[in-house]
Amino acid sequence: MQSSNDRLHGTGGGPESAADHRAVPGRAPVETAPDGGYAGPRYDDPWYDALASGWGESAGPGAPEPTLPSMRRDVAAEPSRAAAADVYLEVQRSAAFQEVRSRYRRFVVPAVTAFFLWYVAYVVVATTAPALMARPVAGAVNVAMVAGLGQFLTTFLLTWAYARHARLRRDRAALELRWDTQELTRGVRGGAS
Repeated sequence: MQSSNDRLHGTGGGPESAADHRAVPGRAPVETAPDGGYAGPRYDDPWYDALASGWGESAGPGAPEPTLPSMRRDVAAEPSRAAAADVYLEVQRSAAFQEVRSRYRRFVVPAVTAFFLWYVAYVVVATTAPALMARPVAGAVNVAMVAGLGQFLTTFLLTWAYARHARLRRDRAALELRWDTQELTRGVRGGAS
């Protein structure tokens, strides 16, 4: 029996014997024992297992052991992170930030509500009053086509209005908040950014 990583789980002849696993294409060369015998496969595969990939084994006499990078947090950096978090909380509580958020909400909430109602009205009328939607407006163009094109038109108009509102009412204040926040965090971290 053989696993997916070419390790032998049983003995016997045929393709599962150790002799067939001396050189595996696409893998690192197989090492042999000092007496010329077969020492088993050794792969350069980090997922093979800890000992097979070299972790925990000595590289030779007098060679230093390989070390893993530390997963511990840098304790000295913790106070600056906490202070930076305090800066962001301070900015979030500021009147300037609250004004930017309220300008955003004053535009977005009514615009989304109006567009959603317009969309639902279109769907409801299309399903409940098919005779009204089939009424011709000009030639082969009927009310349903005009209303459907109106959906696209209002989407583009809403996008334009949102971009204009952001540019005229929010972007400058948001940029000033961003610069102030960066200056405050730079000061907290001691000039390093």
